[in-house]
Amino acid sequence: MTKRDVFEYALVRVVPRMERGECFNAGVIVYCRAHTYVAARTHLDEAKLLALDPGADVAGVRAALRGVEDVCSGGADAGQAAADDAGRRFRWLIAPRSTVVQPGPVHTGLTADPAAEVERLLDLLVR
Repeated sequence: MTKRDVFEYALVRVVPRMERGECFNAGVIVYCRAHTYVAARTHLDEAKLLALDPGADVAGVRAALRGVEDVCSGGADAGQAAADDAGRRFRWLIAPRSTVVQPGPVHTGLTADPAAEVERLLDLLVR
């Protein structure tokens, strides 16, 4: 049997108009401490966004989603988070916020391959 490790994940939601409370999933963030792994994958359904808010800033939402992926990746594009470890970057990304792009609740699971888990969850819960 393959060894499986605990991982945590949160969906990334788009809330086009905060006052209406409508949202849809646009990405997933996965963190696995045992593998020192954090990654995000996003997928923006522009038709859904514009159906909920015809005046939505599509480019701005795309940039915010790209920012989530950049923070997970670390490096120069992560800004101040570049020097943080994977766990700290994950915790920063899942902190509640009142913006158009925001994290959902954190869930846990077991996995032998966190990178595959990101893709599986994106296909299952976002696309």
